[in-house]
Amino acid sequence: MELKDTITLMTSEDHRDRFRAEYQQTKIRYDKLHKMLVRYDAGTLHFEPTNISLLREQAAAMGRYLYLLEERAELEQIEL
Repeated sequence: MELKDTITLMTSEDHRDRFRAEYQQTKIRYDKLHKMLVRYDAGTLHFEPTNISLLREQAAAMGRYLYLLEERAELEQIEL
């Protein structure tokens, strides 16, 4: 799935659909950042990030946010 695939959910009148879109968009971005960090740690990233520690903090914050969204989805019975 790509960000463009979430447009229909993002523009829905149903708050549950918009919630799903928010989760999916965050997950897509998190997965890409995580993959970049793995490549950096493995020495296979083809560029040098400006501030790797900031990117690691960002990934951690995104992971915590995804967890909160998943918990909320569970409580509100929204299938992700």
